[in-house]
Amino acid sequence: MEIKKYQSAIEAILFAAGEPMDITRIAQTLELDEETTKRLTDDFMHETNMRGGGIMIVRMDSQYQMCTRTEFAEYIRHALEIRRNTPLSQAAMEVLAIVAYNQPVTRAFVEQVRGVDCGAVMQGLAAKNLIEEKGRLELPGRPLLYGTTPDFLRCFGVSSLAELPPLPKENDTMIETTLDDVIEEMEEA
Repeated sequence: MEIKKYQSAIEAILFAAGEPMDITRIAQTLELDEETTKRLTDDFMHETNMRGGGIMIVRMDSQYQMCTRTEFAEYIRHALEIRRNTPLSQAAMEVLAIVAYNQPVTRAFVEQVRGVDCGAVMQGLAAKNLIEEKGRLELPGRPLLYGTTPDFLRCFGVSSLAELPPLPKENDTMIETTLDDVIEEMEEA
């Protein structure tokens, strides 16, 4: 198959999937090695994103997704009669920062860091698909472990957790100031 045909197949796969698609799965489908598939997908992503249409391709770690451009969000909301999402509360942003930088974490860990009950906040973040269960800790009671989702990466405009702003050193500032700075940087992204 020629390059354009592979890229057309990648476009069709991403469109039909409607959710992030792992490069391994795309490679298996195309019967190509992962490196070649990644190169073809990255080239297709670049071409699509440079074209400036209403659709773009985003990469989140080893996953790719076709989505609409943010500048057309208002038109899409109006056409589909979607209510605007309410912004995350300060508590939700704090919990999200703790999970993002320390994952996988237990609810007890998050509550220990924040000093308050976080059950409702974590349920809200899970309902918004920003965090998800990642398994269970091998301790008595087998508490759930939580981590971020591909939607978290997409919502905050990063391809991987490595792109999150670095945490300041503990001796530079107080932990509360550090958390506020991280939250502020995440909100700006």
